[in-house]
Amino acid sequence: MPLRYKTALLTLASRNFDGLVRFYAQLLSREPDVFQANVYAEFDLSGLKLGIFRPGATPHPPHPASHAISGWSLCLAVEDLETAIAHLTTLGCPPPGEIIIAAHGREIYAYDPDGNWLIVHEPVKTEG
Repeated sequence: MPLRYKTALLTLASRNFDGLVRFYAQLLSREPDVFQANVYAEFDLSGLKLGIFRPGATPHPPHPASHAISGWSLCLAVEDLETAIAHLTTLGCPPPGEIIIAAHGREIYAYDPDGNWLIVHEPVKTEG
């Protein structure tokens, strides 16, 4: 079954969280659309979402050593996390860890064939 994603965003990990959020707020002449102090900020940029997070704010495996300098990761919001895990496994990139429960939903971490970090999450389902 093909992976059905809802949204995608590019995220930047930064130990200088406040400085990087301030930089992008100034660069884009706007405040983040989503903001959680010392943890996460997100700018919705007409078709691309840019997320900035402080590493260590949520538990996750480290980037592979060959990409340790890179702070980027591709985040995909999916309709069904188990289907996404099965699809990644079929592609030869099974997630190395367990499902994590986060405030925004359930998520797993995986890597593409070049070792780039993938965060796949199923958002919390809201009533409505």
